[in-house]
Amino acid sequence: MSTRRDRRGHGLRGPLAWPRLPVMTSRAARFDGIVLDAAETLEHRLGHELGVELAVEEVPPTDPAPWEHGIPLGRLFPAERTVTARLVLYRRPIEQRAQDEGELSAIVYEVMAEQVARMYGRDPDDLG
Repeated sequence: MSTRRDRRGHGLRGPLAWPRLPVMTSRAARFDGIVLDAAETLEHRLGHELGVELAVEEVPPTDPAPWEHGIPLGRLFPAERTVTARLVLYRRPIEQRAQDEGELSAIVYEVMAEQVARMYGRDPDDLG
C-alpha cells in the first residue's frame, strides 16, 4: 500500500513534474531539432547519407583557424584514420544572426550545406 503525505489537510500530493509541452523545450533542444531537420533535407537532396557526425557547441573555440575571419558559425573536421568527419555548428553565433525561427532554420541549413559541399568538392549552390 502506497501512502503519500497529506500535510496540513491539503490533500494528497500530485506528481512532481507535469507532462512536457512544446513551450517547455529549451532553446538548445529546439536548435538540435532544427539541425536534424536540415541534415534530413541535405540527405534528401544528396540522395544519400551525409557521412558526417553532427555536433552542436555553444560557442566556437577562442583560437580560430587561420582562414577564418570573424566568428565562425560552423566547422568541418575532416575524417582521419578511424574517426569519421565531424560537422560542428555553433549555436549562439547562429542564433544571434536570426530574427525568427524561419530565419534560424535557413541559416543552419546554409551553414551545413556550405560545409558538406566543401567536403564533397561541390558548389554549395547545388545543395541550396
